[in-house]
Amino acid sequence: MKIRSKKAILIVSSLLITSGLVVGCADKKNEQNTNTTNKEQSVQTTKEDYTYENNDYFTSVDWLNKNLKNKDILIIDARSEDDYNKGHIPGAINVAWQSFCKMEGKAGDKDWGTLLDKEQLSKIYSDLGIDKNKKVVVYAQKNGWGEDGRLAWMFKETGVDVRMLNGGMDLWKSNGEEISKEKVDPKKSEYVIKELKNDINIDTKTLKEKMNDVKIIDTREKDEYDGATKFGEARGGHIPKSINIPFNEVYNEDGTIKSKADLEKLFKDAGINKDDEIVTYCTSGIRSGHMALILKSIGYDNVKNYDASYYEWAGDKTNPVEK
Repeated sequence: MKIRSKKAILIVSSLLITSGLVVGCADKKNEQNTNTTNKEQSVQTTKEDYTYENNDYFTSVDWLNKNLKNKDILIIDARSEDDYNKGHIPGAINVAWQSFCKMEGKAGDKDWGTLLDKEQLSKIYSDLGIDKNKKVVVYAQKNGWGEDGRLAWMFKETGVDVRMLNGGMDLWKSNGEEISKEKVDPKKSEYVIKELKNDINIDTKTLKEKMNDVKIIDTREKDEYDGATKFGEARGGHIPKSINIPFNEVYNEDGTIKSKADLEKLFKDAGINKDDEIVTYCTSGIRSGHMALILKSIGYDNVKNYDASYYEWAGDKTNPVEK
C-alpha cells in the first residue's frame, strides 16, 4: 500500500475530524471524485472505537485507556521481556508465546513449538491469573512477530474471553498514553480448560494428506518464501502450492489492522476465498497464528494454523519443498 505525503494525510485527517466518517455521495457532481476519495480512504487507519462488547476480536486504545483501573481486566504484553522492561501499558503482565508451547529439544524437532496439552495450559493460565470473570486484552507491536495475534488465537480457541488491542504499543505510544516501567506480577487464579478445539491446528501428517484440498498461506517474508534461511531452518524454500502473504501486510502504517474491505481485497487478490479450507504457516507458528486470527475476524471461518510450521516441515527430508 502506498503511503501519502504527510501533508496529504494531515488534510484527510482534518476532514475526518470536522465531518465525521467520510461517505460517498451519490450525486453526479461528486462522481468524478470517487476514485480519489477511495484511494484516500484506503490509507486511513482503522481506529473505530471498539469496545470489549461490540467486536469479538479487537478492542481500542481509547477503550482500554478508560478501563485501565478495572480489576476485571487482565492486560498481557506479548512482547519480549526487554521490550516490556523499556516501557509497557500500566498494569500489564509480560508473557512470551514460548510459555505455552513444547520447547524441549531444538527448532525442527517434531512438535517443537506446538501448544501444550490442556492440563499444562490450565496450570499456566491459572498462574497468570486468568479466570472466567476476566476480560483479557493482549498486545504487541507492529515490528514484532504477531505475538499478540498468536496468543489471542490460542486464548480464544481455549475458552478465554480475549481481545487484541488494535494498534498495540505503536498506537498507545503515538497517542501519548501513559507508559510504565513497573513490573507487574500475576495474581494466581484457578482456570480449567475443558477442551482444545479440533479446529485450532493442523499437524504435519494431516497437512500432507490434505495438500490438494486446502489453500496454504505462507505468512513469512518473501525472501524466506524464496529460500532464505534466516532462523536456522534445515532447508530453504516453501511448502509446495503455498501462497505468500507476509503477515505484516495486514497492518496500517500506525500499527492498526487494515479495514475489513482492505483485508478482503488482500486475500481475494491472492486467490483466497471465504469458502476455502485454509492453512496458515510461518517458521514456528507465531506469524501464522496472527494471520489465522485476522482471517477469522473477517469471516474466513475454515482456517487452521500449522503451528509446527516450516521448522518441522523442512526438518523432515521426506517433505517436499519448492523455491
